[in-house]
Amino acid sequence: MIKQIKYFQAVVRCKSFTQAAEECFISQSAISQQIQALEHELGVKLLNRENRKFSLTPAGEHFYQKSLVLTADFDRLCHETVRIANKDNAELRIGYLKCYGGQEFRLAVAEFSEKYPDVSVQIINGNHEDLYAALRNGGVDLVLNDQRRAFSDEYVNFILTTSECYVEIATRNPLASLESIETDDLKNIPCILIASPEQQENERTYYQEIVGIKGDFLFAENLEEARLLVIGGKGFMPIEGGEKEPGFAAT
Repeated sequence: MIKQIKYFQAVVRCKSFTQAAEECFISQSAISQQIQALEHELGVKLLNRENRKFSLTPAGEHFYQKSLVLTADFDRLCHETVRIANKDNAELRIGYLKCYGGQEFRLAVAEFSEKYPDVSVQIINGNHEDLYAALRNGGVDLVLNDQRRAFSDEYVNFILTTSECYVEIATRNPLASLESIETDDLKNIPCILIASPEQQENERTYYQEIVGIKGDFLFAENLEEARLLVIGGKGFMPIEGGEKEPGFAAT
């Protein structure tokens, strides 16, 4: 039943069967069937379904609020059980972006391991959505990530650093001669992003709503493909991070 409860929580949290199914990596029909099975098991109706919309029944609202405590306790119980089985060996699970290339993270892990040699450090990498899902599902204890969502009160959030956003653009483009540019200057040039098909909509939303990019978007699966598009004059590529100077692709 615990899995059915977590499916129910995902539907309520996402306000969508489709989005909840994607988050839980199952089909929409499967998650709908699981929630119907949960209602049958409880003998009460949790959701009022109207065409493609739904709302919580009073019983459903009560069950949702109380179930959050239940699943948190259950996850904690599982974690503690594993810890005891491992003879109380402490473990720290850290998630970080697979595209991260700086040295700070490695140095921090090395310093932590030297200071706390009895703590086992497990490193997990992934894209933004992988790390967000791992944090929500209890797969990691903390993540180092670019901000792609509004901060949630469910977690302790620390802003470790902020940085300017540079762009790579073909040198033959007139904008390449400028020392700095505004997002409005780029509205007529496609923005090239590196993202898997599953990430594309989230990345598009981030760059449109948070960064303020107003033009069209092109997607590449890796850095090399993206830079070839830049060199070919197909658009510009935003570069976030600790670069001291912006880099421009050669013609």
